[in-house]
Amino acid sequence: MVRVKPFAAIRPPKGIVTEVAAPPYDVLDSAEARKMAGEKSLLHITKPEIDFEPMLEEHDQRVYDRAVENFKEWQKKGWLRRDAKECYYVYAQTMEGRTQYGLVLCAHTDDYATGKIKKHELTRKDKEDDRMVHVRIQNANIEPVFFAYKDNKALGEIVARAASKSPEYDFTDENGFGHRFWIIDDDETIARITRLFTTEVDAFYVADGHHRTAAAARVGAEKRASNPNHTGDEEYNFFMAVCFPESELKILDYNRVVKDLGSHSKEEFLAELGKDFVVRNMGTGIYHPDHLHNFSMYLDGEWYSLEALPGRYDDKDPIGVLDVTILSNLVLDRILGIKDLRTDKRIDFVGGIRGLEELSRRVDSGEMKVAFALYPVSMGQLIDIADTGNIMPPKTTWFEPKLRSGLFIHSLD
Repeated sequence: MVRVKPFAAIRPPKGIVTEVAAPPYDVLDSAEARKMAGEKSLLHITKPEIDFEPMLEEHDQRVYDRAVENFKEWQKKGWLRRDAKECYYVYAQTMEGRTQYGLVLCAHTDDYATGKIKKHELTRKDKEDDRMVHVRIQNANIEPVFFAYKDNKALGEIVARAASKSPEYDFTDENGFGHRFWIIDDDETIARITRLFTTEVDAFYVADGHHRTAAAARVGAEKRASNPNHTGDEEYNFFMAVCFPESELKILDYNRVVKDLGSHSKEEFLAELGKDFVVRNMGTGIYHPDHLHNFSMYLDGEWYSLEALPGRYDDKDPIGVLDVTILSNLVLDRILGIKDLRTDKRIDFVGGIRGLEELSRRVDSGEMKVAFALYPVSMGQLIDIADTGNIMPPKTTWFEPKLRSGLFIHSLD
């Protein structure tokens, strides 16, 4: 079972929460962050290169130093304040009429090391190193990771009771997504939450934040190695996460756009597709894939339905059954010669939140030649892959809405 604990969040006063809260560091580029950031925005801490004119490279030592200065300054000015006691928190997000309720808590780095915190993606060392520097220099988890766990009735009832009260924070962001936040500060409920996780929840599943999770575990290991009196209970052994029951989460599609058809003409390309798919021209109106193994393709102003033929995939293989695997094997690799999705410059990826209109826009602009839309991966597939120790292909899952940064921060002291 997993080990969790409450923590004393460092967070903004209610009256300025919308001024402090910001999108995650990796959602905006530096120019977008500078344009969005007001005086109190957490972006001055998560993307401090925006404080320099001209903007410095984000890995410049002066940028890291400014991040530390700004974090201290925000606390000095009272824009971020630490709660008086260790609490659990409930964070609810609403998008298009659907609400998901997460428990904000601290998970233990040992659970990551032993595989109780399960991942479904590979991490890149350079990205881990970058996040590790941020955790180390701030001695804090500035932004949370996003976990899922299998539904638990008792925990659900606790969350529902907390969410029935007036929220501490309640606002709508620039995308129209709602954010609400409650504090669970009574000792009896705190103890019960801890007990339920440690006796009834056997695993966490990393939904979003694989690099931040790995970085937090590495910082914990560093601090452990330098402490001869280490016990395992120190605050540095824990890192901040928002944990949602699996049934409340929805994975959006993660689509592909490609610059060319390789050496093929349009007619040759369609003929090659016909060897593995039933290809139907759907006309000029946007076509959304509506079931597993059905794909949408946009080429020369027209949408196509691609239905994978039987025998071209293995429904008994948790990776082979994925539509990203089918598309990669039968189209991107076999026909277009794209072998490595991580490094090939001919391909790019578009999150489902942008809609299929973004696919046609990029093709119609001449930037790309062809686009593919995929039926979304399910939470059941993600959990099956993580439970069997498998790894998904790159750019498979897109979770939305993203966790808002600046609502809570965890100090490693």
